[in-house]
Amino acid sequence: MKGKVGLVIGLAAGYVLGSRAGRERYEQIKEQAVKAWHTDPVQKQVDKAKAFGTSAAKVVPGVLWDGAKRVTTAAGGSGSVSEKAQRAAAAAKSAARDVADAVEDSLEEAEEAATDSASGDTKTSSDTKTGQKKADETKSATSAGS
Repeated sequence: MKGKVGLVIGLAAGYVLGSRAGRERYEQIKEQAVKAWHTDPVQKQVDKAKAFGTSAAKVVPGVLWDGAKRVTTAAGGSGSVSEKAQRAAAAAKSAARDVADAVEDSLEEAEEAATDSASGDTKTSSDTKTGQKKADETKSATSAGS
């Protein structure tokens, strides 16, 4: 899909920049682009992208921070360099899984939000704090492992 969109944009830009049709043709193309932008399928995708961006912006930094703290803690402490490296690697793998899970959860929430907004449903869930839940799970797992 990304390739098709890029191709269309590239062709349109090339036509406009390379054409001798002038301002009138440019205005026609611009008008068609605006019409396409306001179609339902395009706006549904825009809503999905906005919802994902918003939820990911809330979720991912907290999970990343917790993961970084776990890796730093694992790399510190006593033991040989190889033991510290192994602990840090294990913590990094675990943190990467947590980030992937958080992003996946965020994506699912974004899709639900986009579906709700596209259908006109404005209900809100009190349980949409995926990032906070992930951070709490991470803290409890870290505390239990220490």
